[in-house]
Amino acid sequence: MRYMECPMYGVICGRRHHRVTILDLHSQGLSGPLSSHIGNLSFLRLLLLQNNSFSLEIPPQIGRLCRLQFLHLSNNSLTGEIPRDISSCMNLLYLRLHYNQLVGGIPVELGSLSNLQEINFIMNQLTGGIPSSIGNLSSLGWIFCTYNHLSGIIPQSLGQLTKLQMLELGLNGLSGTIPPSIFNLSSLIGFDVILNQIHGNLPKDIGFTLPNLQFFSIVHNHFTGSIPSNELSGKVPSLANLYKLEVFPIYHNYLGSGRSDANDLSFICSLTNAANLRNLLAHENILGGTLPVRIGNLSATFTILSLYVNLISGEIPKEITKLVNLQRLLLSYNFLSGSIPSNLGNISKLLALALASNNLSSIIPSSLQNWLNQLSLAENNLKGPIPSYVHGSIPQPLSSLKSIEELDLSNNSFIGEIPKFLEAFQFLEELNLSYNRLEGLLPTQGVFRNVSASFVARNEKLCGGMPEFELPKCVSQNSKNKGGVHKLKLIATILFGLLGITLVVTFIYLCWLKMKRNKPISSSSDDSMLNLSYGAILKANDGFSSTNLIGVRSFGSIYKGLLQENGIAIVVKVLNLTRHGALKSFKAECEALKRTRHRNLLKVLTACSSIDYKGGEFKALVYEFMVNGSLDEWLHPNLAPNDADGHSKKLSLLQRINIFIDVASALDYLHNHCESPIIHCDLGITGLN
Repeated sequence: MRYMECPMYGVICGRRHHRVTILDLHSQGLSGPLSSHIGNLSFLRLLLLQNNSFSLEIPPQIGRLCRLQFLHLSNNSLTGEIPRDISSCMNLLYLRLHYNQLVGGIPVELGSLSNLQEINFIMNQLTGGIPSSIGNLSSLGWIFCTYNHLSGIIPQSLGQLTKLQMLELGLNGLSGTIPPSIFNLSSLIGFDVILNQIHGNLPKDIGFTLPNLQFFSIVHNHFTGSIPSNELSGKVPSLANLYKLEVFPIYHNYLGSGRSDANDLSFICSLTNAANLRNLLAHENILGGTLPVRIGNLSATFTILSLYVNLISGEIPKEITKLVNLQRLLLSYNFLSGSIPSNLGNISKLLALALASNNLSSIIPSSLQNWLNQLSLAENNLKGPIPSYVHGSIPQPLSSLKSIEELDLSNNSFIGEIPKFLEAFQFLEELNLSYNRLEGLLPTQGVFRNVSASFVARNEKLCGGMPEFELPKCVSQNSKNKGGVHKLKLIATILFGLLGITLVVTFIYLCWLKMKRNKPISSSSDDSMLNLSYGAILKANDGFSSTNLIGVRSFGSIYKGLLQENGIAIVVKVLNLTRHGALKSFKAECEALKRTRHRNLLKVLTACSSIDYKGGEFKALVYEFMVNGSLDEWLHPNLAPNDADGHSKKLSLLQRINIFIDVASALDYLHNHCESPIIHCDLGITGLN
């Protein structure tokens, strides 16, 4: 069809009949309701009103536009429901209503639009299920329904959409399983069900049935697999045929066998066929085993490898340095051992290196390049001085890291003085040197001027620095020599004094013992803490059964249970003492908890430090079990048909405000009213009960 300009901006008419065929007024700052008279433009083919401020409902008269092919109303403030009359626009190809405030369900009648190629309802407030009639749209190539309140299951009929390329259903409340037929849609390029309540497992032949897949996201769901835990679990299937895969986010699930000696990382080898792969995001799972040597054969475009908080063991393969475009290497909170590869500096574009909380040893390699801006090596077995020049195959000074923004070397075995070059790092925003064996003068320039940005605790021989650090003053060598004689006299006086005090105390103690023998032994009945043995805790949660497992954290596992003696419901945090830093965490947590008393903080029933039946050391913290569940379960209740309580978990506005006040009150107490301020570090709605 030929077009001609009508005497009005954004209006185009047909040459033959001089009727309006295109109305394009996008991004014009228009507001107010859409006029119902728009239904009189019977020859209209394109209606483009996106990026304005139109409000109120979409007029049902749009259904009169039988020639309409493109309806684009995104990025407005439209409310109300999607008119069912749109189903009368039989020639409609593109339906774009994203970024509005539409409510209600997706009309079943849309299934009659046989020519429809795209549905885009992103960022609305749509509710209800996905109509199975959508499966009748044989021409449909794109479905975008992210960020709504959709519920129910993914209909089986979507597996009939043989032309479907993008299926994005993330950030909803969908449940059930992914229909197997969807994994047979060979045209599928993108698949996203992030943050739903979907369960099930991934088919083993996914690499063969979805050969065109480029983006695949199953983050934050409730899948089941070979490990019965009501979370995504089991092995990652073979992905060798996903040649076009670009981004692979599968983090925050329970993928893997849960054993550090497993072979859960073999799937990385199959990803070497994906020539355009950029990111592998598999952190916060239970993947075990060693990093395969073939990891160095990943795509030349590969930029992010994120595997932190898993059960990975063994050494970091030197072949990883073949990933020349790698920008972020995140392997913290695993069981890696050995040394940091000496040629890691060959990765010239590396910006972030996170290897904290592993069992790495030796010294920091000299090859680290000066463009690195985040370096985290805390809680390892690194030793030696903090180098300005360190030993390595390439003599590159650590002092060349001029772009560094975060440097964490805490909880290692570094010795000697703090090098002065750290003062010159102008981009350094946070420096943590705590829990080492550093000594000498603490610098006073650069990051060391800010006590809230530099941390040097538990380096007993440090002195000087800014007054806020409260370190002792440094003593010069001359002062030491002059004061030597006086110190000897003082020491002798103190020793004799202590000897006298010891004799007096010993005499008093013996008298007290004699008096105690003459008094009857009384028992106290108001002990505020439960006295629980290892056996009682073992019985309470059925021998640490997996059915009672609530979660896994960096230093241990959390179980629910029931004390047989008194029927009290409890939660037990069992420390994994093989993990470096676990014992220190247990002591610190006990020290903090014994000083905290607040009505909005979870009650600690007791702590248990004992020996298990295998002769191993056992340490656990026992809390009161909150039967009403977490705040996450109340804000996002399970509305599946078999959930009898799902519809009752609704919070009123007043209840939500009270929750906000209680949480703020607890945080204020921890931060401002304890003997020493306590930082939670992992506050989220799943941890609020």
